[in-house]
Amino acid sequence: MNDQIAIHIEGLTKHYGDVHALVDLDLDVSRGEIFGFLGPNGAGKTTTIRTILDEIRPTAGSASILGLDAREASVEIRKHIGYVPGDLAMYPNLTGKDTLTYFSNLRGGVDWDYVDHLADRLDADLTKKVGDLSSGNRQKVGLIQAFMNRPDLLIMDEPSSGLDPLVQREFQAMMREVAAEGRTVFLSSHTLSEVQRVADRVGIIRHGRLVAVETVTALRSKAMRRIEFEFASPVDPDVFRSVEGVRDVEVTNHHAVLSFDGTIDALLRTISDRYDIVDITTREADLEEIFLTYYRDEEVTA
Repeated sequence: MNDQIAIHIEGLTKHYGDVHALVDLDLDVSRGEIFGFLGPNGAGKTTTIRTILDEIRPTAGSASILGLDAREASVEIRKHIGYVPGDLAMYPNLTGKDTLTYFSNLRGGVDWDYVDHLADRLDADLTKKVGDLSSGNRQKVGLIQAFMNRPDLLIMDEPSSGLDPLVQREFQAMMREVAAEGRTVFLSSHTLSEVQRVADRVGIIRHGRLVAVETVTALRSKAMRRIEFEFASPVDPDVFRSVEGVRDVEVTNHHAVLSFDGTIDALLRTISDRYDIVDITTREADLEEIFLTYYRDEEVTA
């Protein structure tokens, strides 16, 4: 096993009767990277995490974490990871401090100065009972317990749930610091803006199948541009549709808006031969628009 690989997944498959929650998933996540695992609810993100953590058993395939077999060494693996589940549950009658003490005892002790530092950064009140906290403040306690033992690997399922924007920003800084230290973050999310800000690479999962693994930079380079034209006279939308790479054309008299992933030179030559262009505005698609292209049924083969 390559010691630079934090998570290795091979042929991972999980069926619930006739429901194929995961289908032949292969994935490597490198040490020292922030990997974003993207997909809407029901795509298979949580099933992937629960399977590699040996909370549920796969129908087929295997996984290893930090070079250890995910099933045979699941107890040992837990000494080296921090985990925030998507359905975070804690004892409601314990305070935040009591909760962290409980997890600290399970781990054989932690540096409480570091815990206080994390609480300060996340603006977490550890004196209140967990049951009296808002969902966002409960989430802060969950994040602290995941970070507090300085794990080699953080696995987090929708960790920003309920956090306000300022706390989200601090949390993102904490993830970057983890990666800068050579540790790894596996971030499962449908909050695309968050992943876009912090991830080195992203995997996009759809109906249990991994449909893309790319760097954020590479995804952006493949992005469709959104282009707006203003013409001196009304235009025929069929002129745009004749150009390869043009999609989603909307024309209103002198104004046209379209998505385009071809060469801009070919587009301009075709159009300028027919019409006088008064103005052009163009912008790259953001990660959300790119992500949605992978979720158009007609473009993804099952």
